[in-house]
Amino acid sequence: MFDISFAELMIIMIVGLIVLGPEKLPVVARTIGHLLGRAQRYVERVKSDLRAEIELDNLRKLQDTMQDNISTFKDSLNKEMSQIQQSTDISSTATSKNTDAPDAAQKITHPGIPAQGASQPESPIADPETGVAKLAANKNQHDA
Repeated sequence: MFDISFAELMIIMIVGLIVLGPEKLPVVARTIGHLLGRAQRYVERVKSDLRAEIELDNLRKLQDTMQDNISTFKDSLNKEMSQIQQSTDISSTATSKNTDAPDAAQKITHPGIPAQGASQPESPIADPETGVAKLAANKNQHDA
C-alpha cells in the first residue's frame, strides 16, 4: 500500500511512543488499525463495484452484438422465406395453367414402352382363310 520499510515503521513507532506516551499509544494504534481496515474494505468494495460495472458494460455490449446478429439473421431468413414463397407461388401458378396440357413427362416415349395414357399396341392375328397375319383392328374393320 504505502512503500514503508520496517526501519521507517520503527522510527514512526518510537516517535509515537515519545509523543503519545505508553498509556495512549495502544488506544491510538487500535484506532489507526480500525481506520486502516475500514479504508481497505472501502477500497476493495470500490474495486469490486468497478469490476462489476465493467463486466455489466461488457455484457451489455455482448447483448447488443448478439441482438444485431439476431436481427441480421432474421432479415436474411425472411428474405430466404420470401424467395421460397415467391418460387412456390410461381410454380403453383405455372402448374395451374398447365393442367389442361399433358405433362412433359407423359409426352416422352421410349421404344418398346408405351406412353402413359396410350393404348397397348395391337398384336397381329392370323387370318384363317389366307393365313396372313393382320392386325386385330384391321380384322374388326373388315368384319363390320
